[in-house]
Amino acid sequence: QVQLVESGGGLVQPGGTLRLSCAVSGSIFSIYAMGWYRQPSGKQRELVASINSDGRISSADFVKDRFSISRDNAKNTVTLQLNSLKPEDTAVYYCNADSVVSRNNDNYYGPYDYWGQGTQVTVSS
Repeated sequence: QVQLVESGGGLVQPGGTLRLSCAVSGSIFSIYAMGWYRQPSGKQRELVASINSDGRISSADFVKDRFSISRDNAKNTVTLQLNSLKPEDTAVYYCNADSVVSRNNDNYYGPYDYWGQGTQVTVSS
């Protein structure tokens, strides 16, 4: 069974930093892309940044030079470094694993998309 476990959210003052981590567990054969989305209260979920298996990154305009994403393919982990945080960055941040293929002996399953449970990031003084 594939699971995504997130960590690293919390309360931080404007201008502060946080580091979000996500680990994908299970009998993973391959993952095409891993990334982070966020959903501010009362708004739709939006892409923050994603990185595919070749290291290609897609990110939202608001990321600019503030956030960075990295991935460890061997460990199936993705990390989002949040710098220079602003109050408008307050949201629930969700980890996403896109097009996951899992393996059980000679049987392959997928590709399926998976989401983490979400971690709250609050930027406030």
